[in-house]
Amino acid sequence: MADASETVQSNIQKIHVDASEARRFVENVLVGNGVPVVNAATVAKCLIAADLRGVDTHGMNRIPSYMARIRQGVLDATASPELTKVTPVVAQVDGRNGFGFLAASTGIEAAIDMAREFGIGMVSVKHSNHYGMSAWIVQKAIDAGMMSLVFTNSSPALPAFGGKSKLLGVSPIACGAPGGKEKPFILDMAPSVAARGKIYKAKRRGEKIPSDWALDSGGRPTDDPDAALGGVMLPMGGPKGSGLAIMMDVFSGVLSGSAFAGHVTGPYDPSKASDVGHFFVTIKPDLFMSLDEFRERMDYLHQRVVNSDKAAGVDRIYFPGEIEQLLQEERERTGIPLVQAEIDILNQEAKRVGKLELVVKSN
Repeated sequence: MADASETVQSNIQKIHVDASEARRFVENVLVGNGVPVVNAATVAKCLIAADLRGVDTHGMNRIPSYMARIRQGVLDATASPELTKVTPVVAQVDGRNGFGFLAASTGIEAAIDMAREFGIGMVSVKHSNHYGMSAWIVQKAIDAGMMSLVFTNSSPALPAFGGKSKLLGVSPIACGAPGGKEKPFILDMAPSVAARGKIYKAKRRGEKIPSDWALDSGGRPTDDPDAALGGVMLPMGGPKGSGLAIMMDVFSGVLSGSAFAGHVTGPYDPSKASDVGHFFVTIKPDLFMSLDEFRERMDYLHQRVVNSDKAAGVDRIYFPGEIEQLLQEERERTGIPLVQAEIDILNQEAKRVGKLELVVKSN
């Protein structure tokens, strides 16, 4: 549902895998590559959360690239993050070049604990790696009854507005707030026309991409994912998308002490550690009113949005995050869709470490 209108789809048959089986598989591959069991469970849960929400670009298909980085020695499979309190409401996490999921989980949990006691919590994360879909971090805060702001920087893929060279990351901005009877507010978006992972997904599946997503190395629009990866992605809204990407670098890279200004190393570059930075803020929603009143006001906002007058040709208006939440409910029943080529690549990783292959659902 989330990706249906965003890629030029081919007629490749989809094969479904239960979420529980996907988590088992990912955990086993991680453990087989030296990741401690408890850390492997965290990484697997976060990856499969992306698959369930339809963010397939940030799910289990990331495993081969992560494992390659472990084998190349540029990602530490055994590392666990280290938390340091700075003030009662501020902390920093050193990811120690381990999985970004672990550093982010430690960071948001610390921010939640501080907000619970003091009303607000802020955490800066340094020396981290890719943490997948930002929405899982926002959801973690929502499950604790918290509002949140979730920022990260990433490797260069976008030009600054008016430029033509890769300088800025396709760094997602995410935030959220709990609802009452209605679904919560979850915004998770990249400052580019499309997330870079969608181009990798199209390449993996032999699909074309929309011609307004990227430029090739000659600065021409392209529908070829290979040519797009050799060129630059396009920021959404021109200077607005470029400005948001710079903002992510300020709060996540400059402030944390991690790489910034185009110096974050990409997840497919084996030359050195990524050195990604993150920035999290959590806010207790009953600081200025009762929690019940806050939830009622969120529900009213939800109803006003989804019940507003529809433009011509529109069947339904969705609250931010609602499409992904509905898709999760569907995929928890039907399974996660993959193509055979993706399953083959994943199973190659299992064979490398003597683990069982991925078990698909029977038709």
